Amino acid sequence: MSTADRKPFVGGNWKMNTNSAGASALIGAVTDRSGSSDAEVVVYPPFVYLREVGAAMSGKGTNVRLGAQDFRHEPDGAMTGCISLSMLKDCGATSVLTGHSERRHVIGESDSLINAKTKAALDAGMQVVLCIGELLEEREAGQTDAVNERQLRAGLDGVAESQLGQVVLAYEPVWAIGTGKTATSGDAQDAHTKIRGLVESMYSADAASKMRILYGGSVKPGNAVELFGMPDIDGGLIGGASLNADDFGAIVDATGR
Repeated sequence: MSTADRKPFVGGNWKMNTNSAGASALIGAVTDRSGSSDAEVVVYPPFVYLREVGAAMSGKGTNVRLGAQDFRHEPDGAMTGCISLSMLKDCGATSVLTGHSERRHVIGESDSLINAKTKAALDAGMQVVLCIGELLEEREAGQTDAVNERQLRAGLDGVAESQLGQVVLAYEPVWAIGTGKTATSGDAQDAHTKIRGLVESMYSADAASKMRILYGGSVKPGNAVELFGMPDIDGGLIGGASLNADDFGAIVDATGR
């Protein structure tokens, strides 16, 4: 399967941003700007605005889908402050993030917890965007490939090849997230090529050719075309630029093959 045969994917991770009015206004602008794109577009608002964002999307005939930034992998029960997959589905979410660098390195989530979340979400019928990527000190020590391999093998441990159609990978070099620094297109392509090769070694050549691998790390309208033009980069997981509908729309437009 060639790059042109893999449907581009752009995710907008709003992180801990917006308020009620702002979230509704933003999703309205995003659907107006990007709602008819041929790319797969998913937005990940804060938990408390999932209902409002979903309501603002309904009835607009948009292709944009609703996702969630995090969840607890266990069923509903005595877990104060946590959000379950069934709650997310009840709010209309169909996609979730796992392994985001801020969950790994700020919140302290382990590889084993990320794996438990990934498997629970897949078992619940949700799409999973599994994030992997190295810290600056790991990159400088020449450990990029080893870190990506460890995180990918751990994240997909116990995931069957038949489930991979619901998995999207996102390579996010941690040193480039929210810093304004971006891996060169060549560096990003090199990492994506090796990740795709790793998927092949773990599963099959067919699985690797079908797997969508996104780049995340200060993607902007000005660099999206070059990044997305690389043969193994199938879109992006966007942070700051997803909070501006025009910037986000320009990034979505950049997925055109």
